[in-house]
Amino acid sequence: MNEPYSPATPRPISSTSPSTMKMFMGFLAVFTVAQTIGTVLFCLYLHMKMDKMEEALSLNEDYVFLRKVQKCQTAEGQKSTLLDCEKILKGFQDIQRKVHCCSVDKDPLKEQPKFEMQRGPEHHLMHKNQTSLSAEKRQPIAAHLAGQNSNKAVSVLEWKTTMYGPTNNNAISYQEGKLKVKEAGLYYIYSQVSFCTKAATSAPFTLYIYLYLPMEEDRLLLKGLDTHSTSKSFCDLQSIREGGVFKLREGDMVFVNVTDSTRVSYSHGSTYFGIFKLQ
Repeated sequence: MNEPYSPATPRPISSTSPSTMKMFMGFLAVFTVAQTIGTVLFCLYLHMKMDKMEEALSLNEDYVFLRKVQKCQTAEGQKSTLLDCEKILKGFQDIQRKVHCCSVDKDPLKEQPKFEMQRGPEHHLMHKNQTSLSAEKRQPIAAHLAGQNSNKAVSVLEWKTTMYGPTNNNAISYQEGKLKVKEAGLYYIYSQVSFCTKAATSAPFTLYIYLYLPMEEDRLLLKGLDTHSTSKSFCDLQSIREGGVFKLREGDMVFVNVTDSTRVSYSHGSTYFGIFKLQ
């Protein structure tokens, strides 16, 4: 029995779903945006890197130029045929003149910076400003006084300034035989007293250096003694000298005293009192 022929039913053609297409397009958009941002960031990084390289090359050129200037200032460099020292030094002088002129235009009242080459492990330029120059010219904290005859017995020896002795009035002042320090620190205090001795005098001649304390008893810092002479002359001249390092506070005062001020000799250079700051 013959069955009726019917053609095979065609299979449906598969098609992409709309949701899958949307996901693919979204992924493609995100990838494009990310790639764009990465490209921009890379370009920025590359630009910064190039700037740094240019700055480094510029600094290297300056360093090489300074090395050439430094070498041309030596006898060996001037003899070298590889360097045109005349041209190099002329260029360096032109730079200095430009800096000098610009500084004058900005403030003509200020002292101009001074450039000098300094040798060392690394050659570089240095300039000294006005503050450092004034610090270098600062006077030392010191005072040296000569004995002054008072023509009477005194409890504290009196002193006077000398032509060549240093006296820094801003840091050390003199008041009625006492030296007053205005800065705390470590000081060296010294004194010499020359005196007449007689055979008839049995008591030793003593030199004292005291720290003056207005609210309590003065503190003895140094003491020197000399026995009487056996000479029969009217005045056998002798001297005592003492000195030491002491830590003084701001406003401290020191003075010199002897057992008998009437026997002190005030001849030139024989009796003096001084102080100077160590640190």
